[in-house]
Amino acid sequence: MLKVTGLEAGYGVSQVLFGMGFEVPRGSVTSLIGRNGMGKTTTIHTILGMVRARGGDIQLEGESITALQPNAIARLGIGLVPEGRRVFPSLTVEENLVATSRPGGADGWSLERIYDLFPRLKERRGQFAATLSGGEQQMLAVGRALLTNPALLILDEATEGLAPVIRADIWATLRRLKGLGQSILVVDKNLKEMAPLVDRHHIVEKGRVVWQGSPQELAANEDLAHRYLGV
Repeated sequence: MLKVTGLEAGYGVSQVLFGMGFEVPRGSVTSLIGRNGMGKTTTIHTILGMVRARGGDIQLEGESITALQPNAIARLGIGLVPEGRRVFPSLTVEENLVATSRPGGADGWSLERIYDLFPRLKERRGQFAATLSGGEQQMLAVGRALLTNPALLILDEATEGLAPVIRADIWATLRRLKGLGQSILVVDKNLKEMAPLVDRHHIVEKGRVVWQGSPQELAANEDLAHRYLGV
């Protein structure tokens, strides 16, 4: 679904990514994990064209998207749930959902399917997004991304700052999406909670992937388990 090879990127004179590379197989859930400031969000922004690549290649379903503008990349089928949610506070729940939606065919995501997935959003469809709780805003951000009917869904710190019960709801939703065959790339710090969901972890340090493997392989590595799982 997604293949990133030798990616180089940064801001001004500061380089952040140094040969970043990984793949997201179709229908899988793949993670980027690591400490803050290692380049995970920069990787996401470069994939989406928000930061221009200085080298390397990004392919979506076998076609290079490295030189495309963000709007063109979005239309090709990448949906983003951004860090901090970034819903439109002065729009209602339903207006947020339909503002960026695009048709997905008979089996695609529709407004009613989103309301089935998140019943609380249906209950609050006429409320302004600014009046929602943090967890409800996160559900709205996920629903908004799904209504673009993406081939690849990217979540950047989707559970950050949420109460444990709301995090559990988000992980349950992602498990359901995986069961439907959705390809997902996730950046998150809650490794224990996402272990049952993720097929392959990628540890990012100083702008490159330094280790990759399954959640079971990560747990079995004493040094990595201590550093990233706290065991």
